[in-house]
Amino acid sequence: MTDTSPAAVLRAAADHLRALAAAASTDGHGSPTACWDFEEYCFHSGEGRGAGMLYATDDGPYQTRLLHGAAGRGGGPRVHRQHGEYIAAVNPAVGLALADLLADLAHGDAFGEINPWALALAQRLLGEDTSR
Repeated sequence: MTDTSPAAVLRAAADHLRALAAAASTDGHGSPTACWDFEEYCFHSGEGRGAGMLYATDDGPYQTRLLHGAAGRGGGPRVHRQHGEYIAAVNPAVGLALADLLADLAHGDAFGEINPWALALAQRLLGEDTSR
């Protein structure tokens, strides 16, 4: 990136995140994987609390598992490359920065108006906006 102005940095970050999200929105077979969920489960012995399955919840006849394998089978859990790259890019540090941004935008602009894109993002994060 040659232009390091604040606007250029914002555009570059948006383009990078958009590219990662687009790549992670399908699996290797072309099935949609844009909407993800986590479901906790317990083993019969009661062990494993806090563990569960990461899967895509897009419309369709099947739920696509995003996390594959199990430590009990001799190999650790794994994800497809495009999903792993997205998970790594949107890590907890990014989540905290995004939380700070949303908290700042909650004050509104000089006229008290809330940015509609920020509100849409907040609704999506809270699971309130189910439109795709």
